[in-house]
Amino acid sequence: MLPNTGKLAGCTVFITGASRGIGKAIALKAAKDGANIVIAAKTAQAHPKLAGTIYSAAEEIKAAGGKALPCVVDVRDEQQISSAVEKAVEKFGAYTIAKYGMSMCVLGMAEEFKGEIAVNALWPKTAIYTAAMDMLGGSGIESQCRKVDIIADAAYCIFKKPKSFTGNFIIDENILKEEGIKNFDVYAITPGHPLLPDFFLDEQPVIVTKEPATHGALPELKEEEAQPPPKPRSGAVEGTFRIVKDSLSDDIVKATQAIYQFELSGEDGGTWFLDLKSKGGNVGYGEPSDRADVVMSMSTDDFVKMFSGKLKPTIAFMSGRLKIKGNMALAIKLEKLMNQMNARL
Repeated sequence: MLPNTGKLAGCTVFITGASRGIGKAIALKAAKDGANIVIAAKTAQAHPKLAGTIYSAAEEIKAAGGKALPCVVDVRDEQQISSAVEKAVEKFGAYTIAKYGMSMCVLGMAEEFKGEIAVNALWPKTAIYTAAMDMLGGSGIESQCRKVDIIADAAYCIFKKPKSFTGNFIIDENILKEEGIKNFDVYAITPGHPLLPDFFLDEQPVIVTKEPATHGALPELKEEEAQPPPKPRSGAVEGTFRIVKDSLSDDIVKATQAIYQFELSGEDGGTWFLDLKSKGGNVGYGEPSDRADVVMSMSTDDFVKMFSGKLKPTIAFMSGRLKIKGNMALAIKLEKLMNQMNARL
């Protein structure tokens, strides 16, 4: 673990989502230096399934040695954000450091505020065990995750940097290695257990694509004896599966070990499967011969957009356009596979 140096004493840190999880871990790390923490989060009343409110977090921050200002903030509400900033300035004079989720404007803001405010993005190398991961990942997912402490330590490293350190996209493990941290087992929920790569980082084996023997001809789909012959299909979905099949390899199958079933609505829809358990892999129309590990339901248009990189599965899932049943960890693996196939689709 990275030791505290006291460098943040008297600094004011504005943290969204600080009532629990990663946000609270960063807050507690800074509080140990004696920092002022603005807790900007939605939870003011106890949730039946999720521990922590802005007020309980404030008590923990005070106990760790910091000062706290709990503010009810929904980051989608500009007025609530402005109000929280005004309260922070009124109570602490100003705020010097901010942590916001999903930093999509890092480069633009870094350039705009160069010399005045440093803007950086921080991302985990592996899955981090939080309440959200517990809900989405299912039983046993925690053994494949690291603790929130690794993000808190990485954020602390960034906080210590000068304002000239800006416009960077940082992976937690990388910056901690630069600080001399060598033992990362201390951050693991289950030391020694294989870790799940983060949802948005490309950590899967590189795909070695196979060129079709003849251009324009559709490759014959492997049939399982237990399956009835597939119906003739044509269109964008069939074309997508054709390219997916050409991209499969034993290495991908070995790294994934999952069967995916797709329930597609709309033209060229129906039930399709992607078998990444059988030797060499297989795709086809109809149900897989073995039970699917993950079932994904969506429109045919969204399916094609996802595999071609025009629609992020995370966005589709959060907006309700994609429904997932089964093993969420294996669903995450499929997104990484999609990212590597985008160039061919």
